[in-house]
Amino acid sequence: MNDKITILRGQNITKKYKSNGRKVQALGGLDFSLQQGEILGIVGESGSGKSTLLKMICGMEKPDEGQLFHENEEYTGAHIGKTGGFLQMVFQDAYGSFDPRMTMKQSLLEIQHVTMDEILDIIKKVGLEPELLERKPRQLSGGQCQRMSIARALLSHVDILLCDEITSALDVTTQAQVVKLLLELRREEGLSLVFVSHDLALVSQLCDRVMVLKDGVCVEAGDTKTVITQPKNAYTKLLLENVITVSA
Repeated sequence: MNDKITILRGQNITKKYKSNGRKVQALGGLDFSLQQGEILGIVGESGSGKSTLLKMICGMEKPDEGQLFHENEEYTGAHIGKTGGFLQMVFQDAYGSFDPRMTMKQSLLEIQHVTMDEILDIIKKVGLEPELLERKPRQLSGGQCQRMSIARALLSHVDILLCDEITSALDVTTQAQVVKLLLELRREEGLSLVFVSHDLALVSQLCDRVMVLKDGVCVEAGDTKTVITQPKNAYTKLLLENVITVSA
């Protein structure tokens, strides 16, 4: 993918939090890049810094040090908030990301300048029936609600989707359906994705490249197939052993 444009880049992203009166490192000088049309996997155990990195990228929090660039222009969270931005987050808890009192149609119509025709087109694109728009979040299955959250992100006409453990609450069959959908959207819409997961097996099916995080530091990165089949770092090998053990 060397001929692709680097659409997103982070340089020396550092974040520390206070815990019990002392500072704990969440991200330690992390560098990363995402190319146009690429799916970048971020893997690691709980507390490795995966979700913190997404919060930095989307502007939910600001790094203590470092810069973020979209197509070589530095940006901040404030910039994203004012414009609607070039990226959107798809959350792990799809139900919690919608107002439970509103129907799906009401929630999607809150997006600025969106039309009903656009909503119907996107709903079809993510494989949902139009009648589901009349339901509230809890009247949908987990997979349907997650597809609705992906549809909402697409209606904002973004270049990048940030996916934070979006399949972890779904059964295996529904996970496979969501993975298939994301691959189709990448192919048809040219979307770029940052896909955060603790599941290396899932990442191996979906992602072009992968970064392995431990204690806020990238311990290994590269082409997904190479990292999965020829891991160099002991921590990566441990994650893979756990996948094999669980699968067995």
